[in-house]
Amino acid sequence: MTERFGFSIERSGPGLARAGTIHTPHGDIPTPAFIAVGTKATVKALTPEMVRELGASAVLANTYHLMLEPGAELVRDAGGFAKFMHWDGPTFTDSGGFQVFSLGSAFGGGVTKVAKEGANAVSGTDGRRQKQSHAAPAKVDEDGVTFKSHIDGSPQRLTPERSMAIQHDLGADILFAFDECTSPHDSPEYQREALDRTHAWAKRSLDEHGRLGVSEATGTMQALFGVVQGGAFQDLREESARILGAMDFDGYGIGGSFTKEDIGTAVRWVNTILPAEKPRHLLGIGEPIDLVLGIENGVDTFDCVAPTRLGRNGALYTAEGRLNITNAAYVRDLGPIEINCACYTCAHFTRAYLAHLFRADEMLAGTLASIHNLYFLIHLVGRLRQALLNGRFEELKQEVLAMNG
Repeated sequence: MTERFGFSIERSGPGLARAGTIHTPHGDIPTPAFIAVGTKATVKALTPEMVRELGASAVLANTYHLMLEPGAELVRDAGGFAKFMHWDGPTFTDSGGFQVFSLGSAFGGGVTKVAKEGANAVSGTDGRRQKQSHAAPAKVDEDGVTFKSHIDGSPQRLTPERSMAIQHDLGADILFAFDECTSPHDSPEYQREALDRTHAWAKRSLDEHGRLGVSEATGTMQALFGVVQGGAFQDLREESARILGAMDFDGYGIGGSFTKEDIGTAVRWVNTILPAEKPRHLLGIGEPIDLVLGIENGVDTFDCVAPTRLGRNGALYTAEGRLNITNAAYVRDLGPIEINCACYTCAHFTRAYLAHLFRADEMLAGTLASIHNLYFLIHLVGRLRQALLNGRFEELKQEVLAMNG
């Protein structure tokens, strides 16, 4: 273990891809890596021991949810969210910025981290934001964002300083600066306004992080990543990468809501500019093809709720694409989810058994499906890392794209 944050690159190429290691006070993260999401200090349906056995090197928790319940002060007093949840490895927390997006710019518009094709077009010609934002429960101003708790409706306020204070209390090894994530439906004028605000908030986040010093929860220094925004606009993305890249961040997050077609392109714009010696994290993206495109274009770590969310709903990753276990075809199928998969679920249970659990509404269904999905993504990225080290990345990339195209 190391007492300080660091990043080392073991091999670069092809292109912007690289294999390396992030060093944290609570252990190393071999990169590229898929980070398990433990939104409320728990990876849904799984124990921390299960998550570790699946090969996860780190867990990411959600600032917005933990500030509301059970509260950042309690988590601080417990020694930080990792100790609170009995996780002994590296940790991340997001800033709460994406929740601002989902309650604000994207509210009522059905826009998520990956928007539908064509969503970048802005309706109307008057340069104003989409109408759905007008009744959104989050209100953004130059200082921060005001919103109501989804739990009890109580008024809440997040600013860069407040986000930093909460994240220091949560005690993660890697924090993210408070930012404003925009919707692909937002006008170019609003994208510019939000980007300027994100850059101002990044500076305030850095200043507050420096003022707070060592985490009171863990007694260790924390790393702070800036978050690049700019929507699908190349000039804004590149400007954001230049401005934030010149600031003294320990690494960088790439934020925003993308179309599938934009992920590789927008990431490449950014990562050709960001400092090569610092790690880059693609926030909230984790489908197999996205992982390949992100790694090819210089991303070191990813997080996404998809493997457990899909698992709880009966959708399973396979090398041939996604499988819906609730389909009638699997009711009497006595084979594993995937023949060559070494996860606990595939080693011990059949498709017919999982189909039975889902149809019977048994809790074990979500656990077994989540085990497989999380294992699938963690080990896919692990294979891609090994392919980078062995000079076989392009070969494995084509294999994954062919299977999931």
